[in-house]
Amino acid sequence: MSSLSQKLKALGVKVGAADLPKPQKDERAIESVVRGENLATPRGDAFIADKIFAANYSHGENAPLASSLSARSAPLALLAEWANDPRIAQLNLEQFAFLDTETSGMAGGTGTYAFLIGAARFQNGEFRLRQFFLRDPSEEPALLEALQQFLAPCEALVTFNGKSFDAPLLRARYALHHIPVPFHTYAHLDLLPLARRLWRDRLPSRALKYLEEHVLRFTRASEEVPGYEIPWLYFDYLRTQDARPLGGVFYHNAMDVAAMAALLNHISAALHDPYGRIQHGLDFISLAKLFEDLKRFDEAARLFERGLESALSESDFEAAVKRLSSLQKKRGDLSQALHWWRQAARRGHLYAHIELAKYYEHQRRDIPAAVKWTQQAEEALTRADLPAYIRNHWRAEIAHRAERLRRKAGV
Repeated sequence: MSSLSQKLKALGVKVGAADLPKPQKDERAIESVVRGENLATPRGDAFIADKIFAANYSHGENAPLASSLSARSAPLALLAEWANDPRIAQLNLEQFAFLDTETSGMAGGTGTYAFLIGAARFQNGEFRLRQFFLRDPSEEPALLEALQQFLAPCEALVTFNGKSFDAPLLRARYALHHIPVPFHTYAHLDLLPLARRLWRDRLPSRALKYLEEHVLRFTRASEEVPGYEIPWLYFDYLRTQDARPLGGVFYHNAMDVAAMAALLNHISAALHDPYGRIQHGLDFISLAKLFEDLKRFDEAARLFERGLESALSESDFEAAVKRLSSLQKKRGDLSQALHWWRQAARRGHLYAHIELAKYYEHQRRDIPAAVKWTQQAEEALTRADLPAYIRNHWRAEIAHRAERLRRKAGV
């Protein structure tokens, strides 16, 4: 008697799964768009994409991610001083986490999701980026748990506008699900305020992508997605479950995180060796202002002078000389202040004539010299192209000074 399998075979029925067609891969699923995995957490599975930037990766022209950053380095000490957080100078590089979010909107509040969170750390010389993706809003607790695990070894956060946006948004999401905030006690270095300090005089925008293009000299690939389109792409994904348009969003997020690391490295190198790294006169001036605010007056004066050696516009030259001469007075170096006032006066700057008149009147008690500089200020005012209200201000000040000097001279 033949077995059941033999009878089925005789009837043309195949036994087993070997000859069954393999299930087709869903090209619309996120797993088909980016290489990732499901990570089990106490709140369920979270989808995570991994990307490694090798130790020799450069994000632009001579823009490595970490060459100037090291534990307790001078640049980090200066950044810690600027950020008013000494912990920044005391941590190893591998204790810093770089973080950027892509959200369902910019308004914030409990209705705004961080549907893609890029977080990166330096590990064994490489820059490891993990992108935590919210396939469905119901997975948010799992995503937050997974992010918490990745951030656990860190003690500092680096963001770009993160103090105002990313960090408060994530704190709200963690609070909503009663999960401890992983970065609650971290030092936080937000690069946007620093970028504004360093480049607002030279560049029309301090957006991260603009700095990436004009400071780091990095151009993104064609798959880049404009930031304003990202929320709508996610809403479309939730509606259609077609993740294919999201490939550009993952790329955008990865480039933002890499750009932050490269920008921090660039700034650190400029702080450590400005004369070997900086090329633009206005960048020297901006860095000089930062050093002056940190009360490092000697270095600030040298940076101002280096910037003034460059080809600056008259308005930039005037602003820099004003700041430098005021600094030199503060340092008690009136000879250098006089040098720059005379330089500015030769170029027709009114304030320099007034400062020289003040110097000769009050410091040298040389009334004839003070009168001479006041008269030259009057002549410079007639040549100056100024709005009426500014012209009237200078005219009144010069007239008041001239009258006082005439009384002192007994004229």
